[in-house]
Amino acid sequence: ERTIKTQRSRLKIKRIKLMNQNRIIKKGSQFLKNKNIGSYLLDTEIILSDLLGISREKLILRDKFELSKKEILKFKESITRRAKYEPIAYIVKKKEFWKRNFFVNRETLIPRPETELLVEKIIKHFRGKSPYILDIGTGSGCILLSILEDINKARGVGIDLSKKALSVAKKNSISSDCFHRVKFLNKSVDDFINKKFDIVVSNPPYICKNDIKNLDNDIKYFEPKVALDGGNDGLDVIRKVIYKSKTILKTNGLLAIEIGNKQYKQVSQLLKIGSFREKDLIRDYQDNIRCIISTFIN
Repeated sequence: ERTIKTQRSRLKIKRIKLMNQNRIIKKGSQFLKNKNIGSYLLDTEIILSDLLGISREKLILRDKFELSKKEILKFKESITRRAKYEPIAYIVKKKEFWKRNFFVNRETLIPRPETELLVEKIIKHFRGKSPYILDIGTGSGCILLSILEDINKARGVGIDLSKKALSVAKKNSISSDCFHRVKFLNKSVDDFINKKFDIVVSNPPYICKNDIKNLDNDIKYFEPKVALDGGNDGLDVIRKVIYKSKTILKTNGLLAIEIGNKQYKQVSQLLKIGSFREKDLIRDYQDNIRCIISTFIN
């Protein structure tokens, strides 16, 4: 009799509930909508598809699916986290960027679509070549790894002052096919003296200190402030990257730097003073100049 009771107990724990897809998505998205989450439907679908281990497209095509009690609790937990403005990428621990998903957590910035435009331009410029690349403030490693995966003769070094961010980058490198061509180091750009690179790339902090409080809740409360705060005018780290790049770039080497909206004129002047000649301007999807690629003239 004891054996029978134990078996029943186990069956009860493992019992699967057949859920209507529209019903659970409707409940989750309505909850997020009530909490003023603008992307309530998309976020609900991403959370559920991640939980089920299928693509969002397959989820939408399915009529019903099975969820255990544990999975239902996990779904509710994830929806509640999103209702408190935690970014969806941190909840599902991944963000699609360029051609793959990158592991992310709260130690790194979430990769943005405009940064893909910078990656695309660099790949076009160096395709078929063998550049040596330095990525300053590498974070998740998404920029450097995306470039290396498309340029199979390239080598690169990613540096960051955050050891926790570097552990994320290293994890992403292990799941790539360029693991043997990249190093991630807990160093400052000041530590590079005798090295010479074909290209220095950086997505530095560029938000003015006083403007951080005006950012969306999911950014200002969750993304690492050290990766956002660019000082009083937003240009502190950009100045340093430009200045230091002069000593570590080969003649005619490239500096590719992402900048904030409306920072172009100021950064352009800093580049001219630093003996850089603008080569390409990359605009985002709102037609704002967000990336500058320039050549170092020795």
